[in-house]
Amino acid sequence: MQSRTALGLAVAVSTFLAGCDATAPQEVANVAPLPRPEATAISAPASGTSAELADYYARVQNGLLAQGLLRTDGGGPDVPFSARDLVRNFLKIAFYEEYADAGGRLVARESASRMHRWAKPVTLSVQFGASVPRSARTRDTNEVAGFVSRLARVTGHPIRRVPAGQGNFRVFVVNEDERRALGPMLRRIMPNISSTALNTVVNLPRSTYCLAFATDPEGDGTYNQAIAVIRAEHPDLLRASCIHEEVAQGMGLSNDSPLARPSIFNDDEEFGLLTTHDEYLLKMLYDPRLRPGMTEAEARPIVEQIARELMGGEV
Repeated sequence: MQSRTALGLAVAVSTFLAGCDATAPQEVANVAPLPRPEATAISAPASGTSAELADYYARVQNGLLAQGLLRTDGGGPDVPFSARDLVRNFLKIAFYEEYADAGGRLVARESASRMHRWAKPVTLSVQFGASVPRSARTRDTNEVAGFVSRLARVTGHPIRRVPAGQGNFRVFVVNEDERRALGPMLRRIMPNISSTALNTVVNLPRSTYCLAFATDPEGDGTYNQAIAVIRAEHPDLLRASCIHEEVAQGMGLSNDSPLARPSIFNDDEEFGLLTTHDEYLLKMLYDPRLRPGMTEAEARPIVEQIARELMGGEV
């Protein structure tokens, strides 16, 4: 099932990360309710298409849950992993891109890349379309707040929430009509955004649940801006899943791998929320011994050392 898309944009060229699918409620530890989220300037009338999508995604979520997928337990004894697994999965997820720009069209084509992450602090905001009910805004804002705190703790990198319409990492929660109207706003936020990235957002197929992309203007592996787009038509679990996947990928984990388990960086939808395994990937990504722009070959011995330290075993 093709449901998640994340796009990494180097300079004006689109290199696509990976995306998000389905998910369950997030682990939010001791997060106090946040102030009532502000309405945004994103406004468009709801269409019959949006209502049909809401029904469709509700059925998708129910079907996945009926199969025992979208787990929210973070992994357990039934899904052990070793230091060797961690090295393999990190190298595949952090040093490859899942999508490519083929003549202005986004295609699934894996290609080798260099390591990407943020150097400057990440300031993240959530902006809602006018169609999103106030109760959903509050729930999603609290979801994001808890996840941002978790990412800051896991990576050791400065990341905090800022008011809607601000920041260098903007998360949009919008319905079908509102998403189609995002083009002018995205061009204001990212003047050099590629036409492929813009068209992907505006003409998002039903099979893609949400997406994210980040910019590397200097081509040195350092992100300076990111955007995530999440469908407002999703039921709660899928929305939480999209938040976990897209924000985590916007931090620099750009690919998926069928061998990564337990992980959200896997298209099999077994896990809906960030797992312990995924926390280790993020710790590795922001370890100071690694640096943005490194190749897989340059990073491998360092990655193996970090994995041994995290797992206490040989690679």
